[in-house]
Amino acid sequence: MTSTTSLFSPVEADLRLLTENLKKLVGARHPILFAAAEYLFGARGKRVRPAIVLLLSRATIPDRQLTPRHRRLAAITEMIHTASLVHDDVVDESEVRRGVPTVHSRFGNRVAVLAGDFLFAQSSWYLANLDNLEVVKLLSEVIMDLAEGEIQQGLNRFDSHLSIEAYLEKSYYKTASLIANSAKAAGILSEVTAEMAEDFYQYGRHIGLAFQIVDDILDFTGSTESLGKNAGSDLQSGNLTAPVLFALEEKPYLEVLIEREFAEADDLEKAMTLIKESNGISRSRELAAHHAEVAVKHLNCLEPSECSEALVKLADYVLSRLY
Repeated sequence: MTSTTSLFSPVEADLRLLTENLKKLVGARHPILFAAAEYLFGARGKRVRPAIVLLLSRATIPDRQLTPRHRRLAAITEMIHTASLVHDDVVDESEVRRGVPTVHSRFGNRVAVLAGDFLFAQSSWYLANLDNLEVVKLLSEVIMDLAEGEIQQGLNRFDSHLSIEAYLEKSYYKTASLIANSAKAAGILSEVTAEMAEDFYQYGRHIGLAFQIVDDILDFTGSTESLGKNAGSDLQSGNLTAPVLFALEEKPYLEVLIEREFAEADDLEKAMTLIKESNGISRSRELAAHHAEVAVKHLNCLEPSECSEALVKLADYVLSRLY
């Protein structure tokens, strides 16, 4: 399987610089928040979101030289993503992420909430300083979408009548909105046409949905070690994803288990077995593949380059995580 390191080789140096800049952007005025931020940004994340911003930026700048505003947009994108993860982990009471302790389990809930708030505030400040109203609007909408997605997920816990459409809407808010809108923002800073900026948005939207669907499949097929959390943890918390919703169409008893919130000792294990026996996982794979395919079609507007090729390969990488 292609690694993100080799995949993002055209912007590898940019991503290294990004990691250092992120720590500087937080500043040292608040030692405990700085410690939390340093811990966060030192974690071995994939940096997919800023990489997409940087690849699209380099693909659309005539001399391939990034402007400070493009670099700042990439950093803002990662700050917003990281802030949302910190808050998600507090809400979900997750003890580990990517195999390492979460911020709240290491520093406490109070620091985690403050660190998330601080990162959102800092990202908003740097966003305003880009002096581009359209970009400010796009990324401000993302922050609202993240909250909307978290609210929808909370309200729909253990709702066995949730539709695939509602699941995709929530997935857009929680995952795809940031990728889509930051991709479009990169195009706007490069002064591309409105049509091309919309193509970037659609690429980000569909690659984001594919990414989320794959993550949701891995919750059933991945090992605890590879997931960095217990397999089936989303299902146990009542977060019903594509594999579950498709399986419900075939396995009526699954609804009984979900409606009683896995109250009996072996309910969760029974539910996992029913899902794996159904076509839920294979249908979810098809759904992820569809969105990855649509994403790539929206890159036809770009001239061939190392950067555009990396963006195409990213779609293959997203799907390859399943195998």
